[in-house]
Amino acid sequence: MEPMPEMPEVEALAGFLRERLVGRVVAGVDVASIAVLKTYEPPVTSLGGLTISGVNRHGKFLDLDVDGLHLVVHLARAGWLRWRESLPETPLKPGKGPISLRVHLDDGSGFDLTEAGTTKKLAAYVVREASEVPGVARLGPDPLTLDRAGLDAILDEHTRTQLKGLLRNQSVIAGIGNAYSDEILHVARLSPFAAAGRLDDDGRSRLLAAIGSTLRDAVERSMGLPASELKDDKRAAMRVHGRTGEECPACGDVVREVSFADSSLQYCATCQTGGKPLADRRLSRLLK
Repeated sequence: MEPMPEMPEVEALAGFLRERLVGRVVAGVDVASIAVLKTYEPPVTSLGGLTISGVNRHGKFLDLDVDGLHLVVHLARAGWLRWRESLPETPLKPGKGPISLRVHLDDGSGFDLTEAGTTKKLAAYVVREASEVPGVARLGPDPLTLDRAGLDAILDEHTRTQLKGLLRNQSVIAGIGNAYSDEILHVARLSPFAAAGRLDDDGRSRLLAAIGSTLRDAVERSMGLPASELKDDKRAAMRVHGRTGEECPACGDVVREVSFADSSLQYCATCQTGGKPLADRRLSRLLK
C-alpha cells in the first residue's frame, strides 16, 4: 500500500514548491476530474493570470496563495503532486488516467495532481481564506508546536481514547497519520491501544519527546528532496510501520501487525506492550 502523505512530506512538498512557484503567474488550470473540485465560487478559472505569492501547509493540507485567492489541496491516501519542468501541450482528457487537475505556469512548467486507485478522495478547493475549507477549520494544533501543557490538556480531555486513534485525529493534533503514529508510539515505547488517561508522567514525557523527534527528523530528512522521491524516502525510513515480520531495530523482536478493515498498524510487543501480542481483530473474526 502506498504511504499516505503526512505532515513531514507535505511540509517538504511545500518547501519544494515554494522555490519553484513564488513569483510565477498561473497561465491556466485544467480539470480532468470534476470530482476533485470541492468549491465552485470563486471558479477555478479565476486563478488564471494571477501571481503565486506563497506556499504554506496546514496539517496535511497544501495551501497555494495566489494573489489573495487560495488553492488548497488535500492529497488524501492515494493522491500526489507531480512536478514537471515542461508540461505537455496535449490537453487533458476528462476521466482518463490518474491526473485530476493540472496547473500551468507562465514559463511552461507546472504540476499535476494525481490519484491512484478507484477510491477518489483527492480534494482541491479555491477559496478566499484557507479557513473556509472545513478540514482546515477543524484542525488541532500543529505537532511541532505542541508543548507539555498542550499535550496534558489533550490527554486529560480524551482520557478513554486509545493513543493510536488520538494521534491520528486531525481535530486533536494536525498532520499525523497512520505511519507516523506507529513510529511515534514505537519510539515512545507505548502501546497503540493504551488509553490516553492511563499515561503516567513518564509516559507523557516520552510521548511528547517522540512526537517532536520523530517528526522533526522526518522533516529534516525530507526537505530539499524532489517531490518524486518523498514517498520512497518516507517508506525507507520507517522503523516499524510497513515492516511486519521484520526485525525491530530497537530490540530485535519481530514487528507485529494488527489489521483493520481499511488499514493496519505495526508495533513491537517487546518495546511497547510488555511482550504481549495485541489481538488482531481481523484474524480472530476469521477463526470464529
